[in-house]
Amino acid sequence: MNNYHQPVLLKEIIDLLQVKAGGKYIDATLGGGGHTKAILELGGEVLGIDVDQDALDNAKEIKNDRLSVAKGNFKDIDKLAHLNNFNRVSGILFDLGVSSHQLDEPSRGFSFMREGPLDMRMDKNSPITAEYLVNILTKGELYELFSNLGQEHRSRAVSNSIIRARRIKAIRTTEDLVRVVKDAYGIKGELSSYARANICMRVFQALRIAVNDELGSIEEALPKALEFLENGGRLAVISFHSLEDRIVKDKFRSFREKGMGQIITEKPIGASKEEMIINNRSKSAKLRVFERQI
Repeated sequence: MNNYHQPVLLKEIIDLLQVKAGGKYIDATLGGGGHTKAILELGGEVLGIDVDQDALDNAKEIKNDRLSVAKGNFKDIDKLAHLNNFNRVSGILFDLGVSSHQLDEPSRGFSFMREGPLDMRMDKNSPITAEYLVNILTKGELYELFSNLGQEHRSRAVSNSIIRARRIKAIRTTEDLVRVVKDAYGIKGELSSYARANICMRVFQALRIAVNDELGSIEEALPKALEFLENGGRLAVISFHSLEDRIVKDKFRSFREKGMGQIITEKPIGASKEEMIINNRSKSAKLRVFERQI
């Protein structure tokens, strides 16, 4: 399983979800199955949800009768839970963002470090790709996308560079887009890995969020998830950038103001130094937990 995706904040998730034998849990972002596997080992029953068929195929390696899997977007967690008889659960986990497998597989188009088609779809059946967006959106729409979803400080320059480039030839691959961003930054010569990440991360993030409607899905999913928790059940969310974390923080505060329970983590929990050394992806992880009280 670790070859597919290294689970982040595993110990913290298990401890804060208070995983117990016989309890029912929903892993709304199954991914590589690391969190799910740990819950199963402690005697829990898990419904693993993922929109990515690769993740569901990978989950077949987990041989356990207490695991059920469902294909779908976690914004439909209510329907998927009902269909699989997970109507009252002890805990629900969301591990947001992109998996290591998705980043490492060039054909998925998520990474600016590997050349591949400019895809970025978590659900391969979705009609909208990153290639479509960069070649069809207007200059103003591109500017708004990179500013709002990527917090890119050179959004205008990047948008202008895209418009110039696609007048000559459509932007089809991840490497095409890297060259366009490089031009926007006025960089000549080869890019180091550090420079590539520094100029491309926010642009690629913005496109990925837009292609998969990630923020809208989180907004829709969290209130639905809360309704499935038993008294004392906990909702845990791992986010990786400020846009996600702000939604989670605001939702949890709203739940508390409505008398639906208490926030367990007044400040988000981050990875330990030891975990950061082992798993670089954990450096930006923030964990927030809410406990439902009926």
